[in-house]
Order: sequence, then structure tokens, then C-alpha cells
Amino acid sequence: MPSTPRPLRKLGFLTIGLFDEADPRRGHESTLEIIELGERLGFDSAWLRHRHLQYGISSPVAVMAAASQRTSRIELGTAVIPLGWENPLRLAEDLATVDGLSGGRINPGVSVGPPMHFDDVRAALYPDTADAEDFSYERVRRLLDLVRGERAGAFSGVRGFEVFSDRVQPHSPGLGRRLWYGGGSLSSARWAGEHGMNFLTSSVVKAEAPEGPYDFAEIQLSHIRAFRSAHPDGEEARVSQGLVVIPTDSASPEQRARYEEYAAQRTPRTATPQGPARLMFAPDIVGTSDQIAERLHAHAAFREVDEVAFALPFTFEHEDYVQILTDMATRLGPALGWKPSA
Repeated sequence: MPSTPRPLRKLGFLTIGLFDEADPRRGHESTLEIIELGERLGFDSAWLRHRHLQYGISSPVAVMAAASQRTSRIELGTAVIPLGWENPLRLAEDLATVDGLSGGRINPGVSVGPPMHFDDVRAALYPDTADAEDFSYERVRRLLDLVRGERAGAFSGVRGFEVFSDRVQPHSPGLGRRLWYGGGSLSSARWAGEHGMNFLTSSVVKAEAPEGPYDFAEIQLSHIRAFRSAHPDGEEARVSQGLVVIPTDSASPEQRARYEEYAAQRTPRTATPQGPARLMFAPDIVGTSDQIAERLHAHAAFREVDEVAFALPFTFEHEDYVQILTDMATRLGPALGWKPSA
């Protein structure tokens, strides 16, 4: 099996946190139990997806706060918070608060652009300001400045019996270095690098070249290199890759069949760019840990990262996630050169 130029240093996983509308508490509890299991297995990080008006985690900051009180070591991230739904000042306060509660373990990932299906929610989300809202990179810059301690108010000092600050409180000095941008285009990669962020690249990228052939790994590789070339830290700038990876070492025959069917149903979308945005999807990787490791070692983009947050499939059961995470930590991670955290 070929070696990789960058041995895997950090192993994480990403979950959507599905729940039943009739019993949302059980689904959120399952997510917290999975994060606790991840810590026991030695994972370096656990990441939460973000879903509005769906049956998945709508408030990952709140879930991170809960997880911070049930874990002591594992880093907690979001992949990603769509800032079109957020006020950067209020989000900066929430993130700094949870970072303090966690002991400096959160890694917020964000993205910009209009909210998904904006016409369906604009009347509820921005009833008076929808046409004036700025969904550009400027929204990320505002969050960055506020988290990093730039002025948020015009006054600091004492008024009456109350003391006021002109920057977000609590202020978490290290949080600004742990902000991530989730991007799938060359412009996003460059912008994140120029602004000193970390870069999350997932199983979706944009095929921006007008003509093919299109190779997902090569497109993703071009984003990683564009990010690092623009970042002050150069080759040391942090990148995390988030492919869908399903090891089957300890899976039952029924589980293996279900996992393979899940991947097969999603494979057709990986052949060509999809939709007006020309999105390219990475094939899900299902197999034994040795088989997966061999495919990853041959993946052009994987070969240039030393951090991953493998995405858990959306619709599986709690027991499936336990099996997948256990195989990731005990078999796949070591096959990629990773060692579990104590």
C-alpha cells in the first residue's frame, strides 16, 4: 500500500443528528451518545451538520454546549453553519460562550450565500430586511472580526451601576484561530486562505471548468492548493477533508448489504456535474478498512491533508453508527497511520 506524503494526524467524524418529529429528544440524545463514544474511542474531533426546517440538528451551537459538558477532550465542530441564517454579532457571543464552557475545544465551521430555499423562508427570517441582507463573504468577515476581538460597540466603561465592553464578551482569545470556512469553489478556498481561516472541504465541490473530463479528487486538490497558496501559513495551513467513508470490518451481512445499497443509490450523481451550480459529488467509499485505506492513499486530495472528518451517512440507525465509528477508530485510522488520542 503506498504511503501518503502527509500521515493522518487528526481523525474526526461528522453527523447530521437525525431525529423523529414525534420524539426529538431521543435523536439528540443519540447524537450526544455518539460523541461520547467518539471520545472513548480516541477520535480527535466530532462535527455537527446543520439543517434548518428539517429533522436534523438546527442548533449545533446548543448541541455543542451539551456535548461539552459530557466530554472532556474531543474537539467539537460545525460543518457548517450557514451564515445567511445568522446575525454575526449574536453568533459570535454564542460561540465564545460555548468555547469557554468547553475549555477551548470548539471549531466553528461556517459558509455564506443566501439561505437554502430562501423564497420559502424569507418572510419568517427577514420580514423587513430580506432585500437588504448581505449574503456575501462580508458576512464571514464580520464574524471573524467580532470573534477576534474587534470593536462591536461604540462605548466601553461604566454607566450608572453597569460596566460595558466595546467587544464581544466573553472573549475567547484562541477561538479566532479555530474558525473554519466550508468551501467548494476556488474563490472560497482563496478567500478563506487570504483571511487566515482554516478550510473544510467535503464530498461536494464545484466543477468550474467549462469542459471535462471532471475528476473529483483533482478538483478538490486544486482547492486545497489554492487555499494554502493564499494563506499566511502556507503549507502548514489547516485543511480537513470530509468524505463519506463506511468501513465494514465488523458489520453484519445485513449491514454490509444495506451500506452497499445506500452507496449504489448515490453513485449516479458522481459521474457528471449536477444542476445549475455544477456540483460534483465524491463516491461514497464502502469496504473493509484495508480496502478503504488503499483507495484513500490513491486519492489526490487525501494525500495532501493530515486531518479528516469522515461523514456518517444520513439515514442509518444508532447501532450502525456505533459499528462504523468503532471500525474507523480501531481499524481504518491505524491503517492510515493515525493513533488514537489518550
